Amino acid sequence: MPESPSAAPEAAVAAESGVVARTVPDGLKIAGAWSWRLIGVIVLGAVLLYLVGLLHIVVIPVAIALLLSGLLTPLKKRLMRLGWPRWAAVTVAFVGLLVVIAGLVTLVVITFQAGLPGFEAQLAKSYAKFLQFLKTSPFGFNEQDLQNLISSGTATVQKNSGKIAAGAVAGASTAGDIGIGLLLTLFSTLFFVLDGPGIWRWCLRLAPTRARAAIDGAAHSVWLSIGEYVRIQLVVALIDAVGIGLVAFILQLKFVVPIAVLVFLGAFIPIVGAVSAGALAVVVALVYPGLIPQSTPTQALIMLAGLIAVNQLEAHVLQPLLMGNAVRLHPLAVVLSVALGSLLGGIAGAVFAVPFAAALNSAVKFIAGGTWKGQPPPDLSKVPEDDDAKPSRRRNRQPRPQDVKTVA
Repeated sequence: MPESPSAAPEAAVAAESGVVARTVPDGLKIAGAWSWRLIGVIVLGAVLLYLVGLLHIVVIPVAIALLLSGLLTPLKKRLMRLGWPRWAAVTVAFVGLLVVIAGLVTLVVITFQAGLPGFEAQLAKSYAKFLQFLKTSPFGFNEQDLQNLISSGTATVQKNSGKIAAGAVAGASTAGDIGIGLLLTLFSTLFFVLDGPGIWRWCLRLAPTRARAAIDGAAHSVWLSIGEYVRIQLVVALIDAVGIGLVAFILQLKFVVPIAVLVFLGAFIPIVGAVSAGALAVVVALVYPGLIPQSTPTQALIMLAGLIAVNQLEAHVLQPLLMGNAVRLHPLAVVLSVALGSLLGGIAGAVFAVPFAAALNSAVKFIAGGTWKGQPPPDLSKVPEDDDAKPSRRRNRQPRPQDVKTVA
């Protein structure tokens, strides 16, 4: 049967396309296939980063709550295995965390408040010594030059008072955001510890049935990585606090305990947190006479050297080796994760870079391993109990109401 006139051009175009396709090397075809997929992944990642930045008031508190619940959930399960009711175990774990944090902050505030008058007097003496040093120094910088510098700085502040006021308003807004984020963190942590498995099972219902086994197994791997990260980070922070506090104690400085507490709290920001908090120890060594009362600049330099040594220990030993082994990441991956996180998200990015990289690594390894294939989807017909914890007796007195089933 003869071909129609319109079929001939289509056949010619198809033949020409086949000839062109055969002339393209296989390597270029593979590279092209990978390229457009990578572009799609990069665009998706950029959109996610934009949404995280836009919703940071919600995202950051929830992320902090996940880290805290990774620390508190094992304690809750241990108490429940000892026969404690669920509400009592959650109350002890949650309130205990609040008491510890409030106690540390109160200790720092009271100690510094008690030593503030002496600090002002010592600061005045140090200023007088500094003026005397300027008069006798070979740099040709006298007291009048210092006064001119202070006057110039005051004039600059007055000239830019409008910008400073706008910055103060932005700071007030930031303080409000911090208050909202703190409340959201506390509520999220409480409910994650109280009913984390139930919340996860509800979220899992939103996934397609065929994918639930893979998602559930990957989530369990991620949760184990988060718990390991939090526990190792506690050890790293404690070592930082002991190291810097020990140097301050040897130099016989004031405020040794508050300095160690601030270093402990600041060490949860990897690499830079302990240094920022430890800079206060350098200021105290410069102002207060200690082991070397005749030369406070010398003891300040010794304190700075100790601070740098502890920071190098954290950056090159503790963070890469301990944290890398805990979260199953190479030490180089830990350092690069912190650098990339701080570049993209500042302090918040540095804090969550390592746990995010560990979670992503665990999820990808589990899914790529394929152990979930052929496994039945998890049973979502009822609210689950904790995996290895006894339920309280009060829960068994009455039957549990049937859970509402939803269709994803």
